[in-house]
Amino acid sequence: MPVRERVLLVDDERDLCESNAYFLSRAGFETRWATSVADALALLAQEPFAVVVSDVRMPRQSGMELLAAIKQLDPDVEVLLLTGYPDLKAAVAAIKLGAFDYLAKPFAEKDLVERVEKAMAHRQVKEHNEGLRERLRSGPSGRALVYVSTAFGDQLAMLERAARTDASVLLLGESGTGKELLAHHLHDASARADKPFVPVDCASIPTELFESELFGHEKGAFTGALRHKLGLFQVADGGTLFLDELGELPLPFQPKLLRAIQERSIRPVGSNEQRGIDVRIVAATNRNLQKEVEEGRFRADLFYRLDVVRIAVPPLRDRREDIDVLVQHFLRRFGAPVGIDRIEAPALALLRGHGWPGNVRQLRNAIERACALGQAPELRLADLPPDLRGEELPLLGGGGDPLAGTFQEVKARAIAELESVYLESLLKKHKGNVTHCSEEAGMARSAFQKLMQKYGIRSADFRG
Repeated sequence: MPVRERVLLVDDERDLCESNAYFLSRAGFETRWATSVADALALLAQEPFAVVVSDVRMPRQSGMELLAAIKQLDPDVEVLLLTGYPDLKAAVAAIKLGAFDYLAKPFAEKDLVERVEKAMAHRQVKEHNEGLRERLRSGPSGRALVYVSTAFGDQLAMLERAARTDASVLLLGESGTGKELLAHHLHDASARADKPFVPVDCASIPTELFESELFGHEKGAFTGALRHKLGLFQVADGGTLFLDELGELPLPFQPKLLRAIQERSIRPVGSNEQRGIDVRIVAATNRNLQKEVEEGRFRADLFYRLDVVRIAVPPLRDRREDIDVLVQHFLRRFGAPVGIDRIEAPALALLRGHGWPGNVRQLRNAIERACALGQAPELRLADLPPDLRGEELPLLGGGGDPLAGTFQEVKARAIAELESVYLESLLKKHKGNVTHCSEEAGMARSAFQKLMQKYGIRSADFRG
């Protein structure tokens, strides 16, 4: 059982431990329980847990003392406190000390399960965001974005001013310009920084699952709904929900999203109950949404609701003064481990003059590849990708005579090249929308994605 599914219950009343363990086990979690803080800490030292559910008032040592010890032992463990009404002030104070949430007694089984699921989801979001935070770190200044240009600096200054409010922000820009990094920077600069940042890739969610993914569903709501599921709005409660690739949002779901944002509540699939939410919406797209509105593919009311603060992220070709500092940044990251600490002048001149249709992402990939293939101490012109140097890429399977080799070898190369060219042509046609590509190809979406993985093709590279 993965760590993220393991729960430790702590209460001096054994009957309560056993009943709560039964509820959570029935919901699919692996549980352990302890009747004292000392026993709980002993279990935590022996095996990992994702969530600890503890009573506040216990003899000898309290749940507050357990919380402090857990945060010293493993700050990533989420702690949910159970408290009677007189202890609510203490529970609120515990939130400030690192507790995930509190649940007032008495409570229903579904309330306990829902809070634990939310704590699990919060931990998973934090784990997902660790990689993104690493990309935001730049030297001793912490999560600094790498730039020197006025074009980027002006937009960043506007973003940071918007962070002081809860206004919706719309990030517009080509693929690879760093819209998700900016969304996370906005979250970190806001009063919601200690709450979840939940990214949603609208292009990767099948149309029929949007409502379930964002609003959640009840057990038995539809075929395959084997347990209650929290929606991403609930996971992001108190924090920021980042809707990436907003232009891919299905038209039938758009009025439901608009209603959720306006009413600050959602209704899970299969439920009759509205549930309040408190999230800040940040959205991003590389499409011209105004044109999408004019052509009837995007609702005008939703567009205006999200387009409160608009940030136009400039492409790399419009901030060429950033290329030098970005190259040095990527050299420190990818070159330092292999002893490459500088770049020769002709190579840097080529990078400065390139058009960069893939923007910062393409530059990053080019430097990473060059460092992997180059030799210390200097990155040379010959180390850069052939397409940047204006060279034709060889046929799959190597250069030379395309008919050289056995019949099976020639056939395999021809099929591989046909498949890769076909995939790329469909992705260009549908601007990276894998669902539309697989439909035109007459293939299952999963089969289309496997072929993409086989040839190292990414849908994100075709969304610009």
